[in-house]
Amino acid sequence: MKRKIAFIGTGGTIASLGLDPLDIVFYGDHKNMLHAADILAAVPETAEVADVVAIPFANIPSTAIGFTEWQQLVALCSRVVADDPDIAGLVIGHGTATLEETAYFLNLTLKVAVPVVVVGSQRPLSGLSSDARLNLVNAIRVAAAPQSAGRGVLVLLNDEIHAAREVTKTATFRLQTFRSPDFGILGYVDGETVAYYRRTERQTAPVTEFDVSGLEALPRVDISYAYAGADGADIDAFVAAGAKGIVSAGFAPGLVTPAQIEALTRARKAGVVVMQSTRAGSGIVHRGRRLEELGFLTADNLNPQKARILLALALTVTDDPAAIARIFSLY
Repeated sequence: MKRKIAFIGTGGTIASLGLDPLDIVFYGDHKNMLHAADILAAVPETAEVADVVAIPFANIPSTAIGFTEWQQLVALCSRVVADDPDIAGLVIGHGTATLEETAYFLNLTLKVAVPVVVVGSQRPLSGLSSDARLNLVNAIRVAAAPQSAGRGVLVLLNDEIHAAREVTKTATFRLQTFRSPDFGILGYVDGETVAYYRRTERQTAPVTEFDVSGLEALPRVDISYAYAGADGADIDAFVAAGAKGIVSAGFAPGLVTPAQIEALTRARKAGVVVMQSTRAGSGIVHRGRRLEELGFLTADNLNPQKARILLALALTVTDDPAAIARIFSLY
């Protein structure tokens, strides 16, 4: 008996149609996206692997997705599962630009017990040799697989299953763009085979301490990017704009320019939480004596965009540096 899976469409490349099969770069200019039900109709193979129901949400480029949409997705996922006890998993179609951020936010905030898989594509649904159809079918296979339960929010592209915390987009157009640089994939999908080889050790949904249901907004957290000669003007501007936290995307292994250190120190003295990450894309930032003396926290191996999300959520429950450090060691 086929399991029942809900498919939520949010837009993005996986929902997009170009002018013709060769329109695989500038297809977004036409702003032509299919809704969830139409995507399923265009990929009838989805019905062969599960009983899939379409859940309407919105059709927007993922560059336009932020806290408001995340909060709505959390509420929608909870409602879909609560309203239909036969739902065995959720698949969320998403643009790849911010897919990793949405997946990680959901991984920290969802309270549903069924598997949740976020899926995108690098080529539009109408494109020659598009990856959209197989990615969607495989995401449904993963959501329907009993062994997917208890692994937090998953990301599926290019036949690979990734943990939401660890995956990141690494190339603009290549099909293998989504990678988990430090630890690799969790498993893969080959035809009907869904195979896992490891699981993340960090805390995942639904057992987390964050509740966004009643929030009007997340605390403001900005990212400051290190580059040769950076003077810290952006950091001062973030503080002036009301930042409660700043993630410093420093040089590897977690260093910034002298001027940025001065600006970050001013921010910390003004009550802003400073979190040191790295622009390298992988690797741990250790909290040595220098960072400890400065009062800066470290983002472990989270990339800057994910450290920003975790810090913002941490600030909804505490402003104590030790408590925030605990959160970063847990999630």
